[in-house]
Amino acid sequence: MSEPTFEQARDELAEIVAKLEAGGLTLEESLALWNRGEEAAQVCTAWLENAQAVLDAAAEDSDDEDATSQAGDSTQE
Repeated sequence: MSEPTFEQARDELAEIVAKLEAGGLTLEESLALWNRGEEAAQVCTAWLENAQAVLDAAAEDSDDEDATSQAGDSTQE
């Protein structure tokens, strides 16, 4: 089975939280939901960390290009 998307994991986590907050579950049901919620939260965290790494890399590339173009401009004066 493939890993869920961020949105799927986030939605599942929201459903789990709502069920836990509503109460009326046995201890075993609550623990099973809690564990599944932990897994969904880890999926969300992995997606967010990956997105942050992509953004950081893009920003670094942009900064490198800006520095290169500025260096080229100053040598032409």
